[in-house]
Amino acid sequence: MAMQFKTHAPEKAEMQLTSMIDVIFLLLIFFIMTFKISAQEGDFNVKMPIGGGQGAMDTTNIPIKLRLRANGDGELTDIVVDDSRSFGNDFAKLRAFILQLTGGNAPPDPDDGPEVEIDLDYNLRYEYVISAITAITGQRQGDRIERLVERIKFAAPRKPNP
Repeated sequence: MAMQFKTHAPEKAEMQLTSMIDVIFLLLIFFIMTFKISAQEGDFNVKMPIGGGQGAMDTTNIPIKLRLRANGDGELTDIVVDDSRSFGNDFAKLRAFILQLTGGNAPPDPDDGPEVEIDLDYNLRYEYVISAITAITGQRQGDRIERLVERIKFAAPRKPNP
């Protein structure tokens, strides 16, 4: 008696996608419902030089020139305004000078009022640039921001000293 073996074709396994799609929609709804929109903290207008500073920007109306000097390690050594006033490395004195200059209020139109040109040493650390911008643009008073200077631009980059 010969035995016959029946070969069965393997059954095709199908994935159930319904439950996976339900979980994805639940995650999507969760993230949409928990998303909180917050106000921008550092909202200021900055004009960067165009094309490496070949004179493309108008420099005739710059009442304040802010120079930030650094040592070889990138540490701030001196803050100079209009090549005449030195504040050492004290941003509080710079803010007091800007408060005195603007009277504590920004003009209603950002195109009015003083413009600041920031001139940096090549190796100055970025944190000092942000501190300078923070000192001249305004200050936070509780939930509101008191603006001082709206127009900021950067001078053409200086070549590093050998």
